[in-house]
Amino acid sequence: MIRVISATAIADFRLHLTFNNGEQREFDMRPYLDYPVFEPLKNPGFFALAKVDYGTVTWPGEIDIAPETLFYKGISSVGRALLR
Repeated sequence: MIRVISATAIADFRLHLTFNNGEQREFDMRPYLDYPVFEPLKNPGFFALAKVDYGTVTWPGEIDIAPETLFYKGISSVGRALLR
């Protein structure tokens, strides 16, 4: 079972994530911000409140996103470095 062990909110509504298998990925939240549940995350200050709880990323107000989504739709930090 894939789990997030650390998460940092970075520029442009992205998350830098480390998973329990050791992989690091970046996840772009921008495509999700128009969903009603994620509307509060449009505020950069609120987005920055991201934290890890029970193996996934959460925000105040019971906002969370599945760790599988973060992993499978995230971009590998290794791959991202190669794209630069």
